[in-house]
Amino acid sequence: MMHVVLVHPQIPGNTGSAGRTCLAAGARLHLVEPLGFSLDEARVRRAGLDYWPYVDLKVHDSWNALKQDLPGVDDAFFFTRHAERSFLDEPPMPSEPIFVFGSETKGLPPQLLKAHWSRRYSLPILSPHVRSLNLANTVTAVVYEGLRRQGRR
Repeated sequence: MMHVVLVHPQIPGNTGSAGRTCLAAGARLHLVEPLGFSLDEARVRRAGLDYWPYVDLKVHDSWNALKQDLPGVDDAFFFTRHAERSFLDEPPMPSEPIFVFGSETKGLPPQLLKAHWSRRYSLPILSPHVRSLNLANTVTAVVYEGLRRQGRR
């Protein structure tokens, strides 16, 4: 199973959209608190449409709680716009990849980036006028690139 981890997401619509992508791809969505919204908000459900109740969702109260529940997370792919290595250039996917994304406003916490320095990846941004990509769009691109590399169609 593929795992998508959102660390401290702030925008409910992005989380709802990421959840819909996870459901479509057969992936589990992990949210690491604190969240910038309540999961009961209509905006989360609206973005997830009527699929939201079917999303395989786990909420963790901290990074340490996530590590206990998902032991392989230290070998995950950590996404940041500051990474020099493009995710598109990497070798085949493991059978159960874990993709970790930070919040829309701050990205991944500095201590996570430092602890997983060699596991940092980005998607290419070719225009100098774009600072970052939308979180939900990035999740979708990464998940489907992961499926492609696994040979899943």
